[in-house]
Amino acid sequence: MKLTTAGESLGKALIGIIEGLPFGIEIDIEKINEDLALRQSGYGRGGRQKIERDKIEILSGVRNRVTLASPLAFCIANSDYANWKDYMAPEGCDVAIKTVTKVRPGHADLAGMLKYGTDDARNILERASARETAVRVAAGSIAKQFLRCLGVEICGYVKSVCGVKDTETYTFEEIRGAKKQPLFMLSEEVRKQAMKKIDELYATGDTAGGIIEIRVKGLKSGFGSCMSYSDKLDSVLCGEVMSVQAIKGVEIGMGFAAADCEGSKVHDEIYYDGTFRRNSNNAGGIEGGMSNGEEIVLRAAMKPIPTLMSGLQTVDFITKQPVKASVERSDVAAICAAEIIVESVTAFAIAQTVLKRLGGDTLAQCVERYAKLI
Repeated sequence: MKLTTAGESLGKALIGIIEGLPFGIEIDIEKINEDLALRQSGYGRGGRQKIERDKIEILSGVRNRVTLASPLAFCIANSDYANWKDYMAPEGCDVAIKTVTKVRPGHADLAGMLKYGTDDARNILERASARETAVRVAAGSIAKQFLRCLGVEICGYVKSVCGVKDTETYTFEEIRGAKKQPLFMLSEEVRKQAMKKIDELYATGDTAGGIIEIRVKGLKSGFGSCMSYSDKLDSVLCGEVMSVQAIKGVEIGMGFAAADCEGSKVHDEIYYDGTFRRNSNNAGGIEGGMSNGEEIVLRAAMKPIPTLMSGLQTVDFITKQPVKASVERSDVAAICAAEIIVESVTAFAIAQTVLKRLGGDTLAQCVERYAKLI
């Protein structure tokens, strides 16, 4: 299974094409739109989310709400394009009016301009924008619908915002309720502290990042590989998550904490009582590059949003003189958006791995083959 995305942040639309889906998956379009709405939600979001109301339009690969095994093409229209047509139209436009030369620290602006030989950062930032992740959320929502047919579920929550941390451990069922909260945080006390922190940052024109935790439940053992490094499940998952804009770190299970502990306190001892089991899950559900049947536990660290309303010191690409970085629109915190995006790319990566092992042209074949696995 493969996903290809296209589109610019302020262009006509975002486009996605999924190849390799089996025949027979019933697609719930409203559920996809719910996930797209979640990507635009959360405390600390900016004005862009009030303009765009993302909705998916499936163009091919689905008939009567069921996948056909042909490429599934879809688009998400950009409502704001009408306001930017004069500066973004592929048929011809005035590129001089909205030129960006005050390159923004933390963005792709400067590196992209040097790479592609352009003196206008808009040629870079429109594609590098996190707006592209709307496509990956839609694709991930479709992947979750496929995985649910096999009994595999995925959910997540926000563990910290700008140093305000929730140190509690939650069950999968408890985490399911996180998205009912305005910051996707489960502890009311921590949530209030984090919201207060966001308010303080808004007042000073600053921004926040945070940490997300994703759980995968119901994935049987043996997905991934110990034979090929490129097929290791943790490698695949970490690569996909790191491809999300603003994600700067990923860990599985204990992650970096394992480096500070003795082996006796890290490795999950194995027992057998009719089935193999473990009493702990420090490995985060992955051993030797393969799923081991336990819940997969993945955490991602999001850096603070690099567009600060207060502006950061930079240089004008043309004049080479010191200036304040360009500012258009920005969020104070987009950690809720990051959670649903990371959850979505995790789902898509898991679905890819599952289909690679199971094969099959139809959903019925996939379900039958999955049921036979230990």
